[in-house]
Amino acid sequence: MSKGSNAYDFLAKVLIIGDSGVGKTCLLLRFCENNFTTSHLATIGIDFKMKTIEVDGKKVKVQIWDTAGQERFKTITQTYYKGAMGIILSYAVNDRESFQNIENWMKQIRQHASDDVCKILVGNKSDMPDRVVDTEEGRRLADSYGIKFFETSAKEDLNVNDAFHTIAREIKEKIVSRESDKATAGGSGFTGGAGTKLDSKGKTDGKKAGCCPN
Repeated sequence: MSKGSNAYDFLAKVLIIGDSGVGKTCLLLRFCENNFTTSHLATIGIDFKMKTIEVDGKKVKVQIWDTAGQERFKTITQTYYKGAMGIILSYAVNDRESFQNIENWMKQIRQHASDDVCKILVGNKSDMPDRVVDTEEGRRLADSYGIKFFETSAKEDLNVNDAFHTIAREIKEKIVSRESDKATAGGSGFTGGAGTKLDSKGKTDGKKAGCCPN
C-alpha cells in the first residue's frame, strides 16, 4: 500500500436512500464532519462525501452518496445504484409514511442494484418526542429482509458511527471473500460495479461527480 496520508485498502461506495426529510443529509454530515445543522437545503439530485475509517485493521475509504428522496428525482438516483456496494435504507421514527415506503425503496434496490449489495436499515430521529414507529417494528422489518437494524439520532450522535462502520465492515468482508475466491480461481482481483477498480494502493478509475447545494 502507498504511504501517502490518503492511502486506503478498500473503497466502498455507499448510498443513503429513503424519503425526503428523514435526515439522510444529517446522517452524512454527522458521520463525515461530526456536525449537525437544521438549516441545510434539501438535497437536489445527488451529493457525496468521503471518509476513511479503520475496520479490522484495514483502511476503508467510504464514498457516501446522499440521494434525493423526492419522487421527481427518482429517475436521477436510479443511475447511481450501479456500482454501489452498500445501501443504507433510512426512515424517520416520527414519520410512519417514510417507514412504510421502505418496501418501495427495497423494490428499487432489487431492480437497480447488484443482487449481493450490502444493506442496513436505519430508523433516524430517535431523539424526537413524537415517535410513531416503535423500535420493535423497525427491528422486525429489518429481520424480514435479513439485514441489520439501527435506530439513530444525527442530532444526538447516537449510533451513527456504528451504522456506517457496520456496513463498511460488511463490504470489506465481501471484498476480501471475493478476492480470495478470485485468487483461488487464478483471477486478478476484485472490480466493483461501474468500473471502479479496488486495489491495495488506494486508487480508483471512477470519475468524481459534482456536488449540489446541500
